[in-house]
Amino acid sequence: MITMATIQSVAGREPRWPALVALFSVGMLSYGLPESISVGPGWLLPLLVMILLIPTLIAHQQGQRELSRKLGYMALAVVTAFITGSIVLLILGFSSKAETPIQLLSSAGLLWASNVLTFACWYWKLDGGGPYEREARGLHGKGAFLFPQMTLDKDLRHEMGQGDWKPGFVDYLFLAFNTSTAFSPTDVPVLSRWAKGMMMVQASVSLVILVLLAARAVNVL
Repeated sequence: MITMATIQSVAGREPRWPALVALFSVGMLSYGLPESISVGPGWLLPLLVMILLIPTLIAHQQGQRELSRKLGYMALAVVTAFITGSIVLLILGFSSKAETPIQLLSSAGLLWASNVLTFACWYWKLDGGGPYEREARGLHGKGAFLFPQMTLDKDLRHEMGQGDWKPGFVDYLFLAFNTSTAFSPTDVPVLSRWAKGMMMVQASVSLVILVLLAARAVNVL
């Protein structure tokens, strides 16, 4: 029998598919990297991501939260390790000039996008204890980031149709995108130290990639 509590529980669940798509996209972006800039063969990261994401999704569907959480962390750690290695190889590639300018520029663009998607997944996974904890709390009132909706008065939230607002993956993707383009969280203040540290790392990676792109453009001209 379907009760009102069941309906509210299902409605309050945060969809996982945007984060899964983002992680799989990072794997596919790595497939476009030249062999000298890729950590292992191009098919390796997409394969590992699929191997980890499929049981993660199954565990989530079966209500095995702890297993789903651990597998999600493993998938993110693998993707992060691969992207970090590729960025190091990209820097070496710029200095050694082993690749053509077009290959280096396209690789930098792919890694910049991968950097945004990867950190968006980390923010989504860690903020407020992760999606499971955010679901359990219902109304999102605390976390590592102060979203604009969190500063609104409760009555004003309801008037604006944001009474049960919780951040979703797109909110963290927007945050990660701003960090890599404006080198700041723009409209979302950062509250916790771990989030500040991660955002500094993300901005630094983005800055390194953009500096390399500018240096290569100057050399071409």
